[in-house]
Amino acid sequence: MNLDDNICYCYHVSMRKLVNFARRERLVRASQMSNCLGAGTGCGWCIPILQKIHQQVCVEQQGQAESGEGAQSPEIRGLPDSAADYGEARKKYLKSDAKHQF
Repeated sequence: MNLDDNICYCYHVSMRKLVNFARRERLVRASQMSNCLGAGTGCGWCIPILQKIHQQVCVEQQGQAESGEGAQSPEIRGLPDSAADYGEARKKYLKSDAKHQF
């Protein structure tokens, strides 16, 4: 997935918006990601991804503090390869009582 793909389909919040929000606000808890345009407060599908973004940005910021280097695009591990795969998995999630697959 790339930075312009939507992570929160309910509120149309892209990964770029979420990453920039997490960097700018220096969030303490992953739950604070919901302050970015309501991400994660609709169907709940994107909550595990919001947690991964928060975790990766925290690691990135810790590394920057130690090395003094600037921000780079974070590699969020555990995401589907494409936005289409992510969207299909969300459709299955909404139709079932299954837990998240990421």
